[in-house]
Amino acid sequence: MFFDMPLEALRQYLPPREEPADFDAFWERTLREARTFPLKAIFQPVDYGMRTVETFDVTFNGYGGQPIKGWLLLPRHRSGPLPCVVEYIGYGGGRGFPIDWLVFSSAGYAHLVMDTRGQGSSWRQGDTPDPEPEGSNPHYPGFMTRGILSPETYYYRRVFTDAVRAVEAARSCPEVDPARVAVTGGSQGGGIALAVAGLEPAVSVVMPDVPFLCHYRRATELVDTAPYNEIVAFCKTHRDKTEAVFRTLSYFDGVNFAARSRATALFSVGLMDMICPPSTVFAAYNHFAGPKQIKIYTYNEHEGGGNYHAVEKVRFLNQIWPL
Repeated sequence: MFFDMPLEALRQYLPPREEPADFDAFWERTLREARTFPLKAIFQPVDYGMRTVETFDVTFNGYGGQPIKGWLLLPRHRSGPLPCVVEYIGYGGGRGFPIDWLVFSSAGYAHLVMDTRGQGSSWRQGDTPDPEPEGSNPHYPGFMTRGILSPETYYYRRVFTDAVRAVEAARSCPEVDPARVAVTGGSQGGGIALAVAGLEPAVSVVMPDVPFLCHYRRATELVDTAPYNEIVAFCKTHRDKTEAVFRTLSYFDGVNFAARSRATALFSVGLMDMICPPSTVFAAYNHFAGPKQIKIYTYNEHEGGGNYHAVEKVRFLNQIWPL
């Protein structure tokens, strides 16, 4: 059912951004500290029996110099460095196997898939642990409230930093054209892609699908579905910590990253999405500072455009980077 604003109102929805005064300083310091550790990007060839795609087991150093896993897929027949799509994964999922990620390499692009630290046990396996930081607060099961009482300890500080380093790892690969990098992902992956597009000027294209991690306060007040309900449950128990929670989240809101990105964007949204409500997606889209378009899937929920939208993304890239 349609539970959010009418489409006409969604197109005009431009809520005030809840942004701390030191937002930019916080992220500049975070990334500067991460870059004191050598990237050490390693691309180890692996054989999964695929004849038209070369696959590499990727390891690079992310937040705190901690090792992050991924896959790199390259079309076997290529001439010269390729544009690269860096992809981030939905909530709870891990990198799985290379055979799960064949669209972009089959279309002729380099494709780096980043594993998400600590995740990968809900619906597709992952291989990257998340060492618990000192001073992490008690949290509701899941990842949304890990370290949420301070932006310094919040879980997504580590994830977003890993994601920027994943772009650096991709650009360090000799088979990749460092001037042509796109980021994408669905749900959590879309939120991560928005963050990276706002933090890393080298990203020239961003394709966030039904993005999560946007306009948190409205999401928690509009739907009671996971994963936003993890924040609600935490605030329900820790009644005196609500403002501290939302202050932390303001450093990690896709709306604020969208306002900083100059990349070329292709968004998607499902108007019946009760996990990432349409108004939270449009809040990020309407604040997005670069060239943009959005594909609207009227009768779809959190699956958004599914494979229909995968086709749209390939066409979008082909227009920008003819191969």
